[in-house]
This record gives sequence, C-alpha cells and structure tokens, in this order.
Amino acid sequence: MAVNMLGLATKRFASVWQHVSMGPPDPILGIAEAFKRDTHMRKVNLGVGAYRDDNNKPWVLPCVRKAEELLHSQGLDHEYSPLRGIDAFRAAAVKLAYGENCAAVKENRVASVQCLSGTGSLRLGMAFLERFHKNSRVVLVPKPTWGNHKNIARDSGLSFQEYRYYDPETKGVDLSGLLSDLEAAPQKSVVLLHACAHNPTGADPTQEDWVKIQTVMARKQHVAFFDMAYQGFASGDPEKDAFAVRHFVKEQSPVLLAQSFAKNFGLYGERVGNFSVVSANSHEQDRILSQLLILTRPMHSSPPIHGARLVSAVLNTPDLATQWSQDVHTMADRIISMRASLVSHLKDKGSQHNWSHITRQIGMFAYTGLTPVQSKQLTDNHHIYLTLDGRISIAGLNTRNVEYVADAMEKVTRYHEKGSI
Repeated sequence: MAVNMLGLATKRFASVWQHVSMGPPDPILGIAEAFKRDTHMRKVNLGVGAYRDDNNKPWVLPCVRKAEELLHSQGLDHEYSPLRGIDAFRAAAVKLAYGENCAAVKENRVASVQCLSGTGSLRLGMAFLERFHKNSRVVLVPKPTWGNHKNIARDSGLSFQEYRYYDPETKGVDLSGLLSDLEAAPQKSVVLLHACAHNPTGADPTQEDWVKIQTVMARKQHVAFFDMAYQGFASGDPEKDAFAVRHFVKEQSPVLLAQSFAKNFGLYGERVGNFSVVSANSHEQDRILSQLLILTRPMHSSPPIHGARLVSAVLNTPDLATQWSQDVHTMADRIISMRASLVSHLKDKGSQHNWSHITRQIGMFAYTGLTPVQSKQLTDNHHIYLTLDGRISIAGLNTRNVEYVADAMEKVTRYHEKGSI
C-alpha cells in the first residue's frame, strides 16, 4: 500500500507541470554553447559581450587587482549591506555619472539604490515606472536595442513600442526618424536611451544630436530612462561618454539612470549596478528613495557587497582612480585599433564594399551590415560565430585572428551587389 501511494503521489506531482512548454534558447548564450562544441582550430567567437585582451583572455583591470589587495588588508566582514547598498559606492557611482559639479548631486536630489548590474538596475527602474508613472504604461525603445530591454519591460508589467534609431543605409543613427517618432509620441512618454556605445549597433548620436533629442523630449515632456553600461569603455573618456546624461540633467529634463560596472570595470560576474532618479528637491528625493527600497525588498533585498566595494575603493582612492582612467583607455584603444585593423584587412583582401561604418561606430559591438545568410555562412563555412543580424563583438578580434575574419567576410560578401553592405 505504501509503495502504491508513493507512486500515485509521484504521478500527481509530475502532471502539475505538463502544460509547461520548452522555452526558446537565448540567442547569445546559444552562440557561446555552439562555439564551445566546435573543435575547429581557427574558430572565432564574435558573439561574446565581454572584453578580451589580445590573447583572447579575460582581463582583470590592474586597478581592480590593487583594490582587491586593499580590501583584503582591511579584514572586512561579510555582513548584509543596507537595502540601498553601500553608501560610498552609491555616492561614487552618482558622481561618476552626473559629475561632481552637478547641481542635482550637490543639492541631494539624486535618489539611488545599488542593484544587480545593469539588468537589475533596469528592472528596478521599470518596476518604479509601473507603479508611479501614471501617464503611460508604454516604454519607447530604439529599433534595434539590447534584447533584454523588451523582456524587462514586459515582465515589469509594461509594454514597449519601438522608435526609429538605426539607418541601414548609412549604418548610423537615423536622427530625423528618431526625432520624428519622439515628436509623434504621446506627451510624457518614457523613452529608453543608450547613453553611449549603443548595443547592438555601436552607432551613437553626436553631442549636437543629443542636444536636438533633448530639445524635442523637453517640449513633449518625455521622461528619459538612460541605460549606461559603457561609461569610459566607449571612448576611453568617462566625461565624454556621460555627455547625454549630464546634458539632460543640466536642462532639467526628468532622468532615470541604470548604471552597470560590468564592462568598464571588468566585473561581469560581480553584478555591480546602480539605479538613480533625479528629483526636484531633497524632500522628493527622500520619498522616491523610500519607494525604491520598498520595491527592492522583494526583489533582491540586500545587494552583493564585494564588487561594489571594489568599485568604491577604486573611485574613492585617487591613485586607483587614476589607474582606472588608464585601464579604460587601454580597453577602448584596443577596441578602436581592432576596428581599424578589420577594415584595413578587408581592403587588402580586395573587398569592394564600403566598411567605414565599422570605424565610425563605437564601443564593444559593430553592426557590420552582413545579412542573416552571410552571417550563417561565416559560422557554417568559416567557424566564426556571431548573431544573425550581423552584430559582432570587436572584443573577440585580436592580432592573430583579425585577418582570418576579414578574409572570411570578404568571401561571404564577394558575390553580392556592390553597396549591399
């Protein structure tokens, strides 16, 4: 009898989840898995969204190494941090983004909460919008954008609509289409903006473009929600990369900001992020912070401490901050040099296409203009792994494989019409 009852209970339990279907694989993670299975000696992974040095190895920033030694010498404990996170980290993150001379920072008008990298920061921001932004349940996102933006909006109870961003003809920003769509959007819409190093295209507005974007958004009373995952990594200059955020705040536009310290500190697995809202005054800041903490409690409660301590140590220690400036320059300069090298080798291989957009674009990724068919041919015939939209991670290129990649790209584009890339 006991055996039969056990069997019956097992059958009943198994049937509870019969309606759960198999979900589709993540396209980026799927590329990584396929790359691992490939045994070809010349295989290249251009899908990875993480910095690699010229030896194709993860790079621990020297400033982070020194910060680790500093923290170890302090004999710190591993107690919970407050719900809002480590105060010294939050203060440093806010100053890095908005600038030390920002009036909102000096007047204590920035409510911030330490989060789980960029994804967690975006998730908290979307939850805040879902609960308190009553003018719209829709987030406007650029077309294209990082795929997780749409998932986060949807899972936060919001919907999304796309605005024009990328021009496949120029391989750059479709500024006229972007401004037109922002003008046509309902008053007080929430607009998601990539602060720098747009993912996946690498196409950024110029500073003059940002001024025009802010002007339209101010007239329409839109809310700017910036995703800033590459400050310092994009150009090597954290001040330059923060221009858009700082300009919007200076012009008193409503600003929300999701920061990630994965790329610009190489702390991918530490999940270091910060979400902030610029408020009208310190009293409003207090109210916003109180509600952010209420939202944070059932999400992740206390955030992880180690990575935030590392960032805090670097940004709050003058010598380490100087070292960090050198480190982000090292990463940005390698990316820029690999862009130039790829284009140079394509020309040397005899490619008749105009590849100048690769050097005009910025940051980790390049939107090559390769078609899905051509992208698949790169993988199937040449063991080069990338997404089907032609996006490549420049960090996956190095002095040993860039010529091989260029040769393969020339081959898969050779028989297509001139100008198709």
